[in-house]
Amino acid sequence: MEKQNTIQRFVGYFKTTTGREAAKGYLFISPWLLGLLVFQAIPLIMVFYFGFTKYSVLSDPEWIGLSNYLKIFTKDDLFLKSIWNTVYIVALSVPLRLIIAFIIALLLNQKVRGLGIFRTIYYLPMIVPIAATAVLFEWMFQPRYGVINFFITGVGLPAVNWLATTAWSKPSIVIVSIWRIGEAVVLFLAGLQGISKELYEAAEVDGAKSMAKLFKITIPLITPTILLQVIIEVIHIFQSFVWSFSMTEGGPLNSSLTYVLYIYRKAFQHFQMGYASALSVLLFILVLALTALIFQTSNRWVYSEVER
Repeated sequence: MEKQNTIQRFVGYFKTTTGREAAKGYLFISPWLLGLLVFQAIPLIMVFYFGFTKYSVLSDPEWIGLSNYLKIFTKDDLFLKSIWNTVYIVALSVPLRLIIAFIIALLLNQKVRGLGIFRTIYYLPMIVPIAATAVLFEWMFQPRYGVINFFITGVGLPAVNWLATTAWSKPSIVIVSIWRIGEAVVLFLAGLQGISKELYEAAEVDGAKSMAKLFKITIPLITPTILLQVIIEVIHIFQSFVWSFSMTEGGPLNSSLTYVLYIYRKAFQHFQMGYASALSVLLFILVLALTALIFQTSNRWVYSEVER
């Protein structure tokens, strides 16, 4: 009886004006909801399930419990290698991308001629497909004919074998990742333009110089944007795949083997879908833990709106 009354109340709600408007809203977003369910929610659940199975795509999944995870932590040396390579790239790439993007945003926030052209130029790399960018930089990193070594040898320094040595393969990926900072520049620019000019005028009345305004006003007030960018960059770089796949294929000697590239190898080269799913679950947990840690520590350095 209670179940019937609940159904009646539910149906009656959609007969009201508010209910009809809500129904129209759900109708308009139904394609997105369907896409979320089919292409994200269900695959996510299946990945968690396949992580406990032996699954090669060519045969039915076989339940093996925690065997995949035990193998990852006890017998898989490339797991730790790929984790280290990815952490190395994240540790170098994220700070450099944020610092360079912030400096460019500061410059683009000035009143100069042709400002719109400069803003467009800095965002153009985001429009170029990542695969095309990787091919372009692979040519630029060529040891004998590459543009980068042309300038390096032009100032008297020895040429660097960027993609074929274990010492320079990961820094090469970091350099390429820094080139695509247009999105970060746009977000920083939006944060800078949201700072009230009255604060700078009051600081100038008190005799504050440019550096004092930068460190006492600009940086503290843009820390919420920095927090957002740190989270976006960490998630993005941890999922990096195209750079190492297109330019080095994880070599030489797995020195540029990123975690997602390793998952790709297990899934589509070795056809170990169950093992690859277990690796994907661990990546999900790792990124989730890092994001939670960043949020947990943000109250120490993020200047919130309430504090203003």
